[in-house]
Amino acid sequence: MAEALILMLLEKLASVTIQLTEKKVRLVLDVEKEVEEFTGNLEAIQAVLEDAEQKQVKDASVRNWLDKLKEVSFKMDDVLDEWNTEILRQKVENQETHNETALVTKKKVWISIPSHCFCFGQVSRVSLRRDIALIIKDLNDKLTVIANQRQAYNLQSIERSAEQPERNKSSSFVDISKVFGRDNEKDILISRLLSENSQEERALLVIPIIGMGGVGKTTLTQLVYNDENVKSHFEMRIWVCVSDPFDEIKIAKAITDGNGVSNSDELEAVLQCMSKSIEGKKFLLVLDDVWTQNHTKWEQLELPLMKNCGKGSRIIVTTRKEEVAIMMGATPQMMHLNQLSMQNCLSLFNHIAFLDRKEDVSTVFRAIGEGIVKKCKGLPLAAKTLASLMRYRKTMKEWQDVLDCKIWDIEGFEQQVFQPLFLSYHDLAPAVRRCLLYCATFPKDYVFDKNILIELWMSQDYLHSRGNHEKEVVGQIFFDNLVMRSFFQDLVDDEFDKLTMRCKMHDIVHDFVQSLTEKECVIMELSGASDKTEPLVSNKLRHFTLMSAPEFPSSMPSQNYKNLRTLTTFNCKISAIDSKLISELRCLRTLNLCHNGLQELPENIGDLLHLRYLDLSFNRSLKKLPTTLGNLFNLQTLRLLRCRALKELPKSMGKLISLRHLYIQFCDQLKYLPKGIGRLTSLQTLDMCPVYGSEDDEAFKLGDLGSLDQLQGALTIKVLGDWKHANEAENARLWNKKQLFYLGVDTSDDNMSRKSNVKILNLLRPHQDLNSLEISVYNGTTWPHWIMSLYNLRVLSLDSCECEFLPPLGKLPFLEKLSVSYMARLKKVGVEFLGIEEAQTSMKSSKRTVLFPKLKQLLFWRLVELEEWNGMEGWKEEDSDITIMPCLSSLRIMDCSNLRLLPDFLQRSQLQSLEIIGSWILARCCEEGRGREWPKISHIRNIKVEYH
Repeated sequence: MAEALILMLLEKLASVTIQLTEKKVRLVLDVEKEVEEFTGNLEAIQAVLEDAEQKQVKDASVRNWLDKLKEVSFKMDDVLDEWNTEILRQKVENQETHNETALVTKKKVWISIPSHCFCFGQVSRVSLRRDIALIIKDLNDKLTVIANQRQAYNLQSIERSAEQPERNKSSSFVDISKVFGRDNEKDILISRLLSENSQEERALLVIPIIGMGGVGKTTLTQLVYNDENVKSHFEMRIWVCVSDPFDEIKIAKAITDGNGVSNSDELEAVLQCMSKSIEGKKFLLVLDDVWTQNHTKWEQLELPLMKNCGKGSRIIVTTRKEEVAIMMGATPQMMHLNQLSMQNCLSLFNHIAFLDRKEDVSTVFRAIGEGIVKKCKGLPLAAKTLASLMRYRKTMKEWQDVLDCKIWDIEGFEQQVFQPLFLSYHDLAPAVRRCLLYCATFPKDYVFDKNILIELWMSQDYLHSRGNHEKEVVGQIFFDNLVMRSFFQDLVDDEFDKLTMRCKMHDIVHDFVQSLTEKECVIMELSGASDKTEPLVSNKLRHFTLMSAPEFPSSMPSQNYKNLRTLTTFNCKISAIDSKLISELRCLRTLNLCHNGLQELPENIGDLLHLRYLDLSFNRSLKKLPTTLGNLFNLQTLRLLRCRALKELPKSMGKLISLRHLYIQFCDQLKYLPKGIGRLTSLQTLDMCPVYGSEDDEAFKLGDLGSLDQLQGALTIKVLGDWKHANEAENARLWNKKQLFYLGVDTSDDNMSRKSNVKILNLLRPHQDLNSLEISVYNGTTWPHWIMSLYNLRVLSLDSCECEFLPPLGKLPFLEKLSVSYMARLKKVGVEFLGIEEAQTSMKSSKRTVLFPKLKQLLFWRLVELEEWNGMEGWKEEDSDITIMPCLSSLRIMDCSNLRLLPDFLQRSQLQSLEIIGSWILARCCEEGRGREWPKISHIRNIKVEYH
């Protein structure tokens, strides 16, 4: 973790050096020399950090040296952050003074800065300059001592790949009696190996087995390798433990038959010898524990294997990294190996732990054993390790102690189970390591949201722009990196909404990251106000998570808060925040107070000048935010989701010059936004935008969206009131916001005239590549002209619209999900919905037409006047050049009380699921075997009909 911290600090120091060199700012006097020396010391330390990171595991003095280094680095980071905050403050002040893009309307507002910040505030600028210079000098002196100490610990400069953590070697031998629960995976893998009619074009089939360390990839491969059917099927079987680094010569020699091993260490000679040994033979090659993503190294080995192998040859590759499968071009054959079931894991544990014990003795311990096995969460290596340890524990107390303690405190567990995870951890870049370790601030079984996690990493300065990549894009790369190395699991990615992804972290991985951050990250669970807190490490604590607490613990000493960079609450019911607590959180970057009972925030919230992330979501009684919120110049993310009592945002919001993400969805009483938000040109997320048709100069207007060209993701525009200047909708320039994924337009306000409603919606034309669209309460009789120009639209929802017909949506080539609801005037759905003219239904065409070519899910809901849903009368697919909804798999018809007819084309559809609920006439017509419409749906596998 220190390595990533130093890299980040060096980047900031480089930025400061540029500022000083170019004379862009003169905040401090005589500081250039100190900055230069500090940078030099850091660079000298950076050269030996890899050695220190490895030695700290066994050497407490080196660990202490790293702790001192991190302490000084954190303090310097705070200094530089306050330096840059002053630059932002000056920028805001200059904008107000010169009225260039005034952040408050026609008024100059003095920005209140707390006096405890040494580099600016309500004190003399000369004094501030002297203070910052003295602090940097003091930190530099401390760093010089630390830099000199590296020699005392014999820390050396080494290449990252020069010395790797010890890796266990594998062989093909396996004890079948100790394998439980892999029968299904074994059968699948053997089937792929023995299949002679595979459709792959390549001569050599590569099958990657991917999973986290300790999940049993090697064991599964050993089972298959030793299967009698596999043995008889292949002429040659070769097992190679690859590990890291990937040595082509070593691997080639291992593949070569023993009688023809080349004595040369030249790659050409070795590959020629290998080629000769396998020529024309059907072989099974196991490459166990592959790490490399270097395609050149793999290609040098792959080409002679492909050229000389016999038909039906196979390669099994075990790896923790999905990138390996991608590099090998073998993603279609990937097998992701999951954890064992609880029952199989328990069987494995009992087999080892109770070996040779008397039945009556083992019975006594089995209940505790089940609790211990739950800690393993299906990880075979953990179960084996714990079982082996428990064999030597004879008393109930010894077993109970293991159940009650932290898993990394169990003697022997860290070495056996965490060591494989440390290999994966060591394989990560330093910046990605920090992102992984931050997950220790969350409780076990927490469901991570990818976007939230990235914004949290960003708030801690773990992400830095690379070339044209924004920080969010870098965060996406880091997240994918961790996913592909199996640090995250149980991924849920909505089929249609690609904006969100949720995942979990395996308990053992969570224990691993907690063991690496034990001094810096603390999770405290309190069940009541009377609970007393144990003393915490004061100067090391950086991230504090409070769970199940009615209030902040009063017994916590203030020194535990002073260095915090993260303060998070989970499942708490906190109703008030003491201003005294806020005053102690001087270094805070991330404050998460969601799901509490807050009604207000203290005024001094604006003193948290380092704050980058503030989450107040689900505080349903929160009525207002203090004006001082505008002093948070570094704030990047503000989350206010479902703050239903919140009526307005402070006008000072326009000063949040760094704000990138603003979430206000489901803040039902929020009728308008402050005008200044239109000037936050860094804003990327504005999930809901209420715009009122008033003449209030302080209110955000629809046209103010025009300046926010960085908006991306999801945007819902809620149009309120009647509009005299509906043309302003054109100034929103939605057509230019090409990174918007989803657009929602809600014109449900009763005060809006039909004319304004129609004109506004027609002018809110989005870009043509929009992925998802939702239109709510549209009063027009014809649909907006731009709907059919959205060629890439995948998801569409039409809700409470007054049109008497549906647009020709069958022409949209990529539409996958369609919902039509609450359309009170819709009486008939016909061929116009399919996108063809009446005359076309009986005409033969030379060109084949596919209508709704990609549609998978269709919902008709609360269409109370709908009586008929017609297709094409007398249409038969075999006699026509028209295909209708070939991909439709799910159809739901709900509360369409007058619908009595289904279209003929459903009879030839690929429907897998049909629900008819609350549509009693249609339900009767679809009765099995006798209903008039039954022949159209009888082929559907899953049919659900309810009459209520």
